[in-house]
Amino acid sequence: MAYSISDYGAMIADQARMTSYVEALRRSVKPGDVVVDLGAGTGIFALLACRFGARRVYAIEPNDAIHVAREIAAANGYADRIEFIQKLSTEVTLPEQADVIISDIRGLLPFLGHHIPAIVDARARMLKPGGTLIPQRDDVWVTVVEAEETYGEYFNHWRKYEFDMMAAERIVTNTTGWSIKDVTPEILFAGPQLWATLDYSTISDPNAFGEMSFTVTRDGMAHGLLIWFDATLAEGLRFSNAPGVENPTKVYGRSFFPWSHPVELQEGDQVNVRLEARLVSDDYIYRWETTIKSKQEPQRIKAHFNQSTFYGAPLSLASLRKQSDAYIPELNPEGLIDHYILSQMTSQTPLGEIAEQLIERFPGKFARRQDALTRVGELAVKYSK
Repeated sequence: MAYSISDYGAMIADQARMTSYVEALRRSVKPGDVVVDLGAGTGIFALLACRFGARRVYAIEPNDAIHVAREIAAANGYADRIEFIQKLSTEVTLPEQADVIISDIRGLLPFLGHHIPAIVDARARMLKPGGTLIPQRDDVWVTVVEAEETYGEYFNHWRKYEFDMMAAERIVTNTTGWSIKDVTPEILFAGPQLWATLDYSTISDPNAFGEMSFTVTRDGMAHGLLIWFDATLAEGLRFSNAPGVENPTKVYGRSFFPWSHPVELQEGDQVNVRLEARLVSDDYIYRWETTIKSKQEPQRIKAHFNQSTFYGAPLSLASLRKQSDAYIPELNPEGLIDHYILSQMTSQTPLGEIAEQLIERFPGKFARRQDALTRVGELAVKYSK
């Protein structure tokens, strides 16, 4: 995902996050060190590494925010010590290995796109033996919560006019990342349990799976699962957005995994959860299966949900058919245009000439030369070196 400059500003404004990262860099960077900043954004970690004595910083960022970072480095006298590289880190080969690699390319949870594979690759190719990774570890926690206000905001409008809109509700209950309000210890139905530990010094698998069993500690209406993580940046240096933390981080939030419908729980009930995060292509598919058993009747299942973000978007048979291994594709008109543009790019044709050829080859498609040039330029930005 591409962050705006304002997004990067919000990250810097997050006191809990920045205080921990600044101290981790202060402890780790020694005069003369080489530092790699993965996902550098507007370059705050690269600047701090220079301030703490780094001889060379490689700031790697695919977003155009890197141009702002370059200007900021020059304005602060660090342009000669920071090399800015606008690529994915997995496409970069450095002339030397680093003493320290720092990154913060998570989302609401650490499972964001190719965050984990990028760190695994950088650790193997860019880090000196015995070098330092920041962060060291993320611990991901789960518990059962009450979230009546949040649940109502997402569902009440589907029932407002007394139509059967279960088709839409079914999709909504298979989405995650809802912004849950008033996260305090009082909304919990049980103590949190550890779902996954991401030890970045050893991790190789981007996927996570875990089974947890919660014994309910109070009566009330439960609405789903609350998930967050604790980050360890260096020994004894951590931050968290767990319920009840006095100064939680703001940029990560917490992730709410709703149930298909609320469930009335009694003290002593058992809630069993199977939770999986699996990287598929460029994004994660989450699956959460919940079985709730009554304390009074242990053999009776009060509720059972089998949910997945795979079902969190409308699915058509036509779309699924086009993704099967037996499907033989035929380019549509838009695909033919892109195919032609890319074929001309391989012959080292200037973009202006390709735009002119587009107008001739696809008459009526482009009203102005600028429209054709814009189409060509978009593909050049995406696919050219």
